[in-house]
Amino acid sequence: MIPREILKKVKQIEIRTRGLVNDLFGGEYHSVFKGRGMTFSEVREYQAGDDIRLIDWNVTARTGNPFIKVFEEERELTVYLIVDVSASGLFSSSQTLKKDMNAEIAAVLGFSAIKNNDKVGLILFSEDVEKYIVPKKGKSHVLRVVRELLYFKPKKRKTSLKNALDFLLKVAKRKSVVFILSDFMDEGYWSSLRVANRKHDIIGLRIHDKAESDFPNLGLMKVNDSETKESFWIDSSSDLDREAFGKMANDQSKALHKQARKIGLDLIPIQTDVDFVEPLMSFFRLREKRY
Repeated sequence: MIPREILKKVKQIEIRTRGLVNDLFGGEYHSVFKGRGMTFSEVREYQAGDDIRLIDWNVTARTGNPFIKVFEEERELTVYLIVDVSASGLFSSSQTLKKDMNAEIAAVLGFSAIKNNDKVGLILFSEDVEKYIVPKKGKSHVLRVVRELLYFKPKKRKTSLKNALDFLLKVAKRKSVVFILSDFMDEGYWSSLRVANRKHDIIGLRIHDKAESDFPNLGLMKVNDSETKESFWIDSSSDLDREAFGKMANDQSKALHKQARKIGLDLIPIQTDVDFVEPLMSFFRLREKRY
């Protein structure tokens, strides 16, 4: 039985998401994620100026007159939401957990997809794939996806993007649009990501917290790693220590984005204390110009 507060939160997200999709994202999503392929529609008699490479020789031989194949854009897309549910999603120095930011952005993308008559699938992962929902259409299906994002309790705490991407490659046989929502705090996944990015249209949404790169001055404090459960003490009052901590985090971020550019992956940074609308809108506008 799903708790009443979860159902209430689902409703709140639906209301906010519906407004964003109708007012902001609907048209942009449709413009950017058009049908990616061409499917056979019919044959018709050859007309002067037609491309002879499209001649259907079997029909031409049967009828004695030249016929060509007619193709049309394949409109329906399959959209996968690959969402990180590892323990690092429970961190936040603001009012919004990374986990909750993941859920709301996934809801916006899911409702945008069904408004575009696309199918939506969900892959929840920690160090293993913890939940898979087969792509389907419809509002009720997307509401189920949102409920899972809010209510699901992962069994594992660590992160393996590689396992999630390898699973995607097994279940997604046709080219799909794939959104990965994660803090990307992991290693050893670039080979799988490179392969998946060649087969699918992948967009990474890197959800991060300001305190992860700009550590606050809180004096001597005990820090707990939510994934490994290891603890250590740091003196956050030390300017040198905070500067070194911030440099390490920023260097990791720069390396991540550099590697993403190298393999042609779109990677959108989204901070938990900033509204995600503007980064997503900026991405849609840039993609529309590119395509």
